[in-house]
Amino acid sequence: MRAILFNEYGRLRSGWRVLLFVVLVLGSSFVFVTALRAAYAALHNITPRPSYAGAIFELIFRFTLILSALGAGYLLARYVEGLPFRSLGLTFHDGWLRDFLLGCVVAFGTLMLAVVISVAAGSLRFSFNAADAVFALIRSFIGSGILLFIAALAEEALFRGYPLQTLARAGYAWLGVVLTLVFFAWGHLDNPNVVPQFTFVNTALAGLWFAIAYLRTRSLWLPLGLHLAWNWALAWFFGLPVSGLKLASHPLLVANDAGPFWLTGGTYGMEGGLACTIAFAVSTLLIWLMPGLKATPELKKLTSEENPAVGSPVLTNQPAD
Repeated sequence: MRAILFNEYGRLRSGWRVLLFVVLVLGSSFVFVTALRAAYAALHNITPRPSYAGAIFELIFRFTLILSALGAGYLLARYVEGLPFRSLGLTFHDGWLRDFLLGCVVAFGTLMLAVVISVAAGSLRFSFNAADAVFALIRSFIGSGILLFIAALAEEALFRGYPLQTLARAGYAWLGVVLTLVFFAWGHLDNPNVVPQFTFVNTALAGLWFAIAYLRTRSLWLPLGLHLAWNWALAWFFGLPVSGLKLASHPLLVANDAGPFWLTGGTYGMEGGLACTIAFAVSTLLIWLMPGLKATPELKKLTSEENPAVGSPVLTNQPAD
């Protein structure tokens, strides 16, 4: 029985650690959501409901997901595995800004490839939004940027955070990638205007894209840059739906989708069509083969060994979290 629960270092095995993470996230999320709903109901009885109340609720809910995921990850890393918070890959380590900006550039280029395929096929056309809507464009730029940053960070902390990382430490990175991309794709199937087959396949490919970005750098900054810039460029720059949702009230470009929808994704957005499948496949291969992508020695050690804190000169004299 002990061998089922504990590894050779006397620590809880990785599968049990992932299960504990899920339990902690679900439990804390339930508490946060219950409190949010109670506060929303109380405010609704006191003051009129503002037109942007739904967006505020969504923003706060996503923020609580970040707290749940990072909080659960920290507790398990610290008290089950004896690791610091920086093992989660979200501190300002050497190269973090380079990785984040690289992710933004690669994501924008990836979306451009999907758009070019669709435009070349005569499926998508774009025009600029009204010239007199400058202030609305700026508000939409800022508002969608904040919302999408919080949303991307929440999903990266959940799916490329502790579950993938702890399985990688146990030598099961491949299992972590498969599990996280499947649940990442499954979690999008309740979105509006889902496209059969394409939605699951493309979202799973996106999960693979983000997971490989994490494994190359052992940091969340590169996948966060990919995730944020992809969603933001879809929503605000090109004026297209993001996983079935219109998230920018005044995008820079106005899109006209003439189909076929199997190529463009139609009302679900690019993630529901073949152009996106091609773009994700190309970009995932690019991230996998790109020279110069590497983890810092500390992050590599913290995420590659089941017991990295024992006898490690790399971790000596590092600040405590």
